[in-house]
Amino acid sequence: MDTILIITILVVIFALAFDFINGFHDTANAIATSVSTRALPPRVAVLLAAVMNFLGAITFVGVAKAIAKDIVDPFSLNTSADDTTGTIVILAALLSAITWNLLTWYFGIPSSSSHTLIGSIAGAAIAAAGFGILNYGGFSSILIGLILSPFLALAVGFIIMSIFKVVFKNLNLYRTNRGFRTFQIFTAALQAFTHGTNDAQKAMGIITMALIAAGLQTDDSVQDWVRISCAIAMGLGTSIGGYKIIKTVGGKIMKIRPVNGAAADLSSASIIFGATLIHLPVSTTHVISSAIMGVGTAQRVKGVKWGVARKIVLTWLITMPISAVMAAIIFFILNIFF
Repeated sequence: MDTILIITILVVIFALAFDFINGFHDTANAIATSVSTRALPPRVAVLLAAVMNFLGAITFVGVAKAIAKDIVDPFSLNTSADDTTGTIVILAALLSAITWNLLTWYFGIPSSSSHTLIGSIAGAAIAAAGFGILNYGGFSSILIGLILSPFLALAVGFIIMSIFKVVFKNLNLYRTNRGFRTFQIFTAALQAFTHGTNDAQKAMGIITMALIAAGLQTDDSVQDWVRISCAIAMGLGTSIGGYKIIKTVGGKIMKIRPVNGAAADLSSASIIFGATLIHLPVSTTHVISSAIMGVGTAQRVKGVKWGVARKIVLTWLITMPISAVMAAIIFFILNIFF
């Protein structure tokens, strides 16, 4: 069998594995608040998230196209028809991203699958062809989106929680909590749907990149089998659940009540879906964590456990450079064998 075809098949397998891992790694964030407030039992929340993730994943393709062509031009990765450089770059990026996701999942750290994937693609591509291979216009747009989205989520979370405090200040606390627990079923579903519209598309973009680099595709369209297989992989991953991440996001940042959870869900879902509509990949992990911090700040600044928040922010900062270095090392290793 042709070497490029073998590597492309490996890329598809590992891309689906990345989506599966993303399902139990990142989707845990989407349902963390509803589980921690007991709006939904964990099993029901995970099942709801799996279904909504699948629906979100098959609905949009803009983010997939951005991943496929805005970081590195896949058409420029190979110099000849039998050159395996492009497919090795993509395989190295996937192996790096999967490794980082598993490490952070094991330690219960809500890191970003988006940051690790984008950093890994850049690192592997630079190792293969130098810094000139990067599409700086598209790469800059993606970086700006990744940086700004958590701050927007924090601000929107603060605003929505402030509005809730004014509107519901004279209502019975018990009735308010009961009402918001019911409302959180909707917000959890919305959160999981928006997660699917953005995060599942990253693996779709990776597979599309590999097909282009292998000469099996001549444009950046996302094929139907790619969309469906990635959506299924993320849905299955979600069904496994990510309870370590739920514990960190749902309880360690701040004590979450139903009104807080609903405010955080609405805030983060609006930011994630807005990014999807303008074809920007964002970190759902960072957006959701920041929305919770914004909600907590609106309620009581001291109620936010800033030590945990600092740990999360530190992970945000180190994920992309570490992933880039890991991907570069993996590229050089793979290059020896292929």
